[in-house]
Amino acid sequence: MPVFILKKVPYGVAETVHKAIFAHSIMKENISEIKELLTYPKQVAIISHRNPDGDALGSALALKLFLDQKGHMVKVVMPSEYPSGFGYLPEIDNVIISDEEPDIATKAFQDAQIIFCLDFNSLDRIDKMGKVIHETSCTKLLIDHHLDPEPFADYMLTDTDASSTCELVYEFIHMLGEESRIGPRIGDCLLTGIITDTGSFKYNTRPNTYRVSASLKEAGVDDYRLQDKIYNCLQEKQLRLLGHCLANRMELLPEYRTGIIHLTKEDYKTFDIRRGDTEGIVNYMLMMRHIDVAAFITEQPTIVKISLRSKGAISVQEIARNHFNGGGHKNASGGSAYAKLEDILTKFKNVIPRYVKKQA
Repeated sequence: MPVFILKKVPYGVAETVHKAIFAHSIMKENISEIKELLTYPKQVAIISHRNPDGDALGSALALKLFLDQKGHMVKVVMPSEYPSGFGYLPEIDNVIISDEEPDIATKAFQDAQIIFCLDFNSLDRIDKMGKVIHETSCTKLLIDHHLDPEPFADYMLTDTDASSTCELVYEFIHMLGEESRIGPRIGDCLLTGIITDTGSFKYNTRPNTYRVSASLKEAGVDDYRLQDKIYNCLQEKQLRLLGHCLANRMELLPEYRTGIIHLTKEDYKTFDIRRGDTEGIVNYMLMMRHIDVAAFITEQPTIVKISLRSKGAISVQEIARNHFNGGGHKNASGGSAYAKLEDILTKFKNVIPRYVKKQA
């Protein structure tokens, strides 16, 4: 799907609009309108999805740093706490967590003249703040790379072929003609999102992903330092948890080239699992040559969550969307259900044969 910017559209024509190819003149017209919006300092609020990852945080903080340079008063809100490993990102200490400070987060949106929504495709991805944003009358802009974005925003920049929302934020700044403002601080944020959403350029890439990354390196980003910050920051308990998952919680379905790891509530207590501690565990199963689908299923206090990854043509996005109230990307998706862990494990095993051809 091409990158485009468009005005708000009714739900009834959303599918047609998303399949359309927009002429450069239309894109230019809308960019001109956005340039006009950003000409003078305004109150701006930026939000990304619950359980923010590197792309959510990187895109939001990069956009904040860019808008700060232009004199805007910018506040970044995340619905829930972020993993401590991203503490190196500039301005992250100033992020408002709406779970912890709901009144402050609500006021940030009520006071805003412009709201940027990043890395999510529907307002239900941001919990209670979705209702708050829906009720505001200010201009809203969506920048995202997920399938089927809901047309709740006045302007959308969306491209499902993009590696990450960070790649699209770079394109947005470029469309505004202000890429010269991108230095090492903004670059650190943007490359963090690209690295994490592509698994260090192992999947979800396209030629433009490498062009953007090269531009960020030319802008002064130390990619070696970033890789070290992102991947060499595990605590002892996280390594022991990984060992437990692989030794005691991994189940293989070789006839369907599928691997499953699950964690119980007791596991969470035993290993004192906190936000971010399980990041990346699902990917280990795909390191096996004969495994093409990986499922990481965790028993939370009130809900069971499922994280799905795949290789090649197998779409875990369809599995998440059709069976687990979720979605995402073709090869990386997730979902959840209010059910027993055992029931979700059984359901997944019953569902997988519909999507993976059985082999001897």
